[in-house]
Amino acid sequence: MQKCVAAIVIVFSSVVASIVPLAAQQGTAQPQAAPDPGVNPVRLLDRDEIRVTRVELAPGAVRTAHSHDDVAYHVWVPVTGMLEITIEKGAATSAKPGQAFFMKKGTQHWFRNTGTTAAAVMEIFVKRSTTAADGHPMDEPAVALAMAGLPFPDR
Repeated sequence: MQKCVAAIVIVFSSVVASIVPLAAQQGTAQPQAAPDPGVNPVRLLDRDEIRVTRVELAPGAVRTAHSHDDVAYHVWVPVTGMLEITIEKGAATSAKPGQAFFMKKGTQHWFRNTGTTAAAVMEIFVKRSTTAADGHPMDEPAVALAMAGLPFPDR
């Protein structure tokens, strides 16, 4: 699982680095209605198979408990600031920029900015599974690599 998350984080970093400037150039970044005070989600990419959202949080802001039932899974990655995430009934966990948290469809979670400056998190939502060109189902690292347009090792 750690290798899977590591592969997703590496691919995610590459994808975000290319998407953010592209979205800004194309004017496709779309602000979403703020779900909670001080929480500002901005949808950077929304396709049939994937959605990428940057969520900015003011100091002390809380994104209340919620789940995503419209996706197969999603990866939550802090970008800046001091954040804390609680997944299901687990303990609150400090989340540092660059860490990755994997959640399956319907996983209840909430997060908050514990710092005194603005914080941001990227969320990558995989909406549907992908099948490799050879017709074989792809595992999670292969899906992430394929979505980033990177080659993946033979099976």
